[in-house]
Amino acid sequence: MRFWTIFLVVLCLLFGGAGGHVAAQVALPPVALPDTGRILTPLPDIDAERLTGIGDRLRKVRLDRIAWLVRSNRDSIELDARGEPAVRGVLVASGVDTAMIARAGKAGFALIDRERIEGLDLDIARFRVPEGRSLARASTQLAKLLPQAEVDADNLYLASGSGGALPGAALASASGSGSASLGLIDGGVAAHPSLAGRVEQRGFATGAPAAGRHGTAVASLLVGSGGVQGAAPGQRLLAADVYGTDPAGGNASAIARALGWLVQRGVAVTTISLVGPDNRLLSAAVSRAQQRGMLIVAAVGNDGPAAPPSYPASYKGVFAVTGVDRKNRALPEAGRALHVDFAAPGEAVLAATSPASADRLRGTSFAAPLVAGRLALRYPAPSVERIAPAVAALVMEARDLGRKGRDKIYGHGLICGACGGR
Repeated sequence: MRFWTIFLVVLCLLFGGAGGHVAAQVALPPVALPDTGRILTPLPDIDAERLTGIGDRLRKVRLDRIAWLVRSNRDSIELDARGEPAVRGVLVASGVDTAMIARAGKAGFALIDRERIEGLDLDIARFRVPEGRSLARASTQLAKLLPQAEVDADNLYLASGSGGALPGAALASASGSGSASLGLIDGGVAAHPSLAGRVEQRGFATGAPAAGRHGTAVASLLVGSGGVQGAAPGQRLLAADVYGTDPAGGNASAIARALGWLVQRGVAVTTISLVGPDNRLLSAAVSRAQQRGMLIVAAVGNDGPAAPPSYPASYKGVFAVTGVDRKNRALPEAGRALHVDFAAPGEAVLAATSPASADRLRGTSFAAPLVAGRLALRYPAPSVERIAPAVAALVMEARDLGRKGRDKIYGHGLICGACGGR
């Protein structure tokens, strides 16, 4: 009960209204495809400044990208009933017992495995879809068969920024063992000098951890020091690679397991620069992590304002972050969530991209870690009593953009405006 009381206070801070700019700031803050180079490298980055009819164009880009992803990986990925990519032939359910599993088996849904996600106290079961049945049809049938369970596809969540694999690249590592206030759920992190000795990694997919450009960039914007400076320079980071070498990596199950690990390790603030659809398993995992004091920061994605709401950014209590250009205008390709809480630099952001390189990058992926790093400096350890003051302090730091006070485009305003080498 104590968590939910404080959570409501935070929601009031993030979403409540009050007269006047300062009052609105204080009485306000609650909080695209996988980073696999095989998938993203062949696709050109979007130069949003040159697009005309940007909403329609970005919608088409998104749909074409999903179609390409499925077409290139038909043996491991298919579309669910909403046209969203998911692990082929697999349904995930929580809240099931032995009798439910037996009932599902008699209807042709064979049990693949059962798992308890430690840290979240979440039990899940994975079922194989009957041969010749589509994921969309099977999901509806299993949900009717098990009305008391939470049944969904194992949806994929994709990197909200340019990325790519780094085959054979050395992984960043940590010196010794210890606690960390910051967590990252993304691809693997390469051994760039700005991250030396401070990144502990664990894999939650086949072939993970494996270094990637996207995960490396986000990590450097969190804790990088020296030539590539992060928002919380020099801090220790726990990085969960949910992609590895699996074409169907970045799925809801992998993200849930990663959240459980980070909760177990006492992480206070976790960055997720990935986007995808609403999903029952992901929703439950996010909620349980929040109940244990974790604050989650997520990017709104780069699929444009006409795209469907992005998750996990759209979940209640998750800090949804958009990106701005060098003139502090919202990126035209920035996606949307059901709420936007903060903005941060998202154009020409300097980030590490391999063991020996750094580049200027664009996208909301690279704005989210700047907010997360600043939040972690105010919230170094999970403690529900400290959530409200930490969030209030971050709101006070924000530079108001757009309409006076909190607005739907920039949230409470710009965080870390001088970060990212701007």
